[in-house]
Amino acid sequence: MSEEKVYRQVKFVRPAGATEILLVRHGESRAASADKPFPLVEGQGDPELAEAGREQAEKLGQRLANHAIDAVYVTNLRRTHETAAPLCRIRNMTPRVVKDLREVHLGEWEGGLFRIKAHEGHPLIMEMREHQEWGKIPGGETNAQLDERVRRGLDGIIDKHPDQVVMVVVHGGVIGSILSQATGSQPFAFTGADNGSISHLIAVQGRLGLRRFNDTSHLSAMITADVAMPT
Repeated sequence: MSEEKVYRQVKFVRPAGATEILLVRHGESRAASADKPFPLVEGQGDPELAEAGREQAEKLGQRLANHAIDAVYVTNLRRTHETAAPLCRIRNMTPRVVKDLREVHLGEWEGGLFRIKAHEGHPLIMEMREHQEWGKIPGGETNAQLDERVRRGLDGIIDKHPDQVVMVVVHGGVIGSILSQATGSQPFAFTGADNGSISHLIAVQGRLGLRRFNDTSHLSAMITADVAMPT
C-alpha cells in the first residue's frame, strides 16, 4: 500500500529577484517649541533626535547588527541620518540619501508648528484627519503629490537591489504613504508608526507586499500608548 501524500504549510521564502525592505521610522525628534522652531532644510523642519530618539537608534542598531542588510538609505533630513548612524557604525556602512523619501511638506506649519497645532486640536488638524488628506494643511503637500514622489524614490531603490535586503529610514507620513499604496488601504491607515519601529515589505515585479508593520520588539520597554502624528 502506497504512503499517503501530504502537503504541509510552508514558510515564506523571498521570491527570486525580489527586494526585501526594512522600512524604519526615525527615532523621536526633539520637542517642538514656539520659542525654538526647528531649523529648515529646503523649507522643511529638520530637528535633531531627542535623547529618547538616540536611545531608540542604538536599540535599532543592536537589533539589526547581525541581520543581512546590503544597503542603508536615509532622507535629506538629519533625524534619519542620526537614526541610521548606530547600525552604520556597527556594520561599517555608509548610508545613501534619497531626497524623494523626505517627510510630508507641511506648508505654513513647518518648523514644528504642525506638532503644536496637533496638540492644540486645531480645526484644520481635525479636518485633515477626517478627510485623511495632508493637503488640508495651509500650503501643505497633497496626498497625491506625496504618493507620487515617495513611490518614485522607493522604486529607485528597488531597481538597484534585486535579491537583496535594504534598510530605509524614513518618516511617519512616508511610511503611511508607502503602506497605503502597498495594501490599497485608506490614506491614513498606517500613519502613526512608532519612532524606531520596523515595517517589512517585499517588492517583486512592480508590486509591494506587506509582511510586518510597526515591529517594536527591540523597543518594548520604551513604547507608550500615545499615537504620534508624523513630523
